[in-house]
Amino acid sequence: MMSPELLSILRCPKCKGLLHEQTAPVALACPACKLTFSVDDGIPNMLIEDARPLAESAAQ
Repeated sequence: MMSPELLSILRCPKCKGLLHEQTAPVALACPACKLTFSVDDGIPNMLIEDARPLAESAAQ
């Protein structure tokens, strides 16, 4: 679980929208772009080219 302070300042790198935390798999989701950004060892990967479609990451 990410700290609420960090989650409050992180934004989607593509649309600058709010991100929502997912727990399984651990990721940050942007409902506007329908992308998820992985979180590895507590470090969010905010690179657009590494993002996955929201539906694909939810199925895993």
